[in-house]
Amino acid sequence: MNDGGTVWLPESASTLAPTIDSLFYFVYWASVIIFAGVVIAMLYLIWKYRRESHADRMKLVEESRLIEATWIVLPTILVLVVFVWGFRAYIKVGVAPPDAYEIRVTGKQWLWEFEYPDGTSTTGELHVPVDRPVKLVMSSTDVLHSFFVPAFRVKHDVLPNRYTSVWFEATKEGTYKALCTEYCGASHSQMTANVTVQDQGEFESWLKSAGIPSDASPVERGKILYEQQGCNTCHSLDGSEGTGPTWKGLYGHDAQLADGSTVTADANYIRQSILKPGSQIAKGYQNIMPASYGSLSERELTGLVAFIKKQSEKGRAELKAAGATSDSTAAAAADSISTGDEQQQAPSGPPGAMPSAEASNQ
Repeated sequence: MNDGGTVWLPESASTLAPTIDSLFYFVYWASVIIFAGVVIAMLYLIWKYRRESHADRMKLVEESRLIEATWIVLPTILVLVVFVWGFRAYIKVGVAPPDAYEIRVTGKQWLWEFEYPDGTSTTGELHVPVDRPVKLVMSSTDVLHSFFVPAFRVKHDVLPNRYTSVWFEATKEGTYKALCTEYCGASHSQMTANVTVQDQGEFESWLKSAGIPSDASPVERGKILYEQQGCNTCHSLDGSEGTGPTWKGLYGHDAQLADGSTVTADANYIRQSILKPGSQIAKGYQNIMPASYGSLSERELTGLVAFIKKQSEKGRAELKAAGATSDSTAAAAADSISTGDEQQQAPSGPPGAMPSAEASNQ
């Protein structure tokens, strides 16, 4: 078995991979042999009984019990071998060892979230120890997804309102790609995650330092959340087009909505757009932002608002006027924005439909 991958299969990096690969190659070579036998026999008969041939024609054979028995018994044996082999592999993949390290996986459009037993959570990045069984307990907040790590040969559907599980034991350190293999919407192809396999010591060190530092400033929190929550899947920071409008220059601009009205993209507008997506849609965009972001904490909301604010000249000027001189203080003013629904707020719209600066000029 080539652990480095072949033209047919990717790199093998788990204890389950050899079982799956062996069955694959058995079916593959059996198919090649059967195909070659059929083609060779067909070509031979075409040549032997070609029109120009003077070969004696054999008499019509009405029955051959040997041939009939052969094409019944041999395929039956082949199918039974594949069934038993495949069923044993299915049981092995489906039943996790009792001492497996358990990680919660949440699929949502269009990102993967991972929660560890100590409460640490990450988005788009899964870390696991090498040579230790890991069990993933998975669910979805919206539509059907499917979690697939090619190098580990594990794939399982992730369903809304229901838990499913899959396990693996990584055998080689490195970084591998996890994919969603069930079409789930506009950015399905971008719903990926990196799976990093580390030795036990490195994994424990990473686990202690993972997550958002408690002393991070609002802007720093927002930057981390921008990647962890998958905001970068739809919203760029450089002005380039995406599924959702860019955040560059968003704050402080008069944004045009799909109904023809105009709203100022201030801090309250951005905050409420995260909490209540779909109430107002930016011109030229569809309402595809999941409602799950409404579960963000107040601290996380403040960080995202501060980070979005820093992406526009007006926002940076306001922060500077408030006394901000660096990233560690640049978002201090953002902590003072209104956080209550009782205060007057601009109409809201989802970040999946938040207008860009360009839209405001239309």
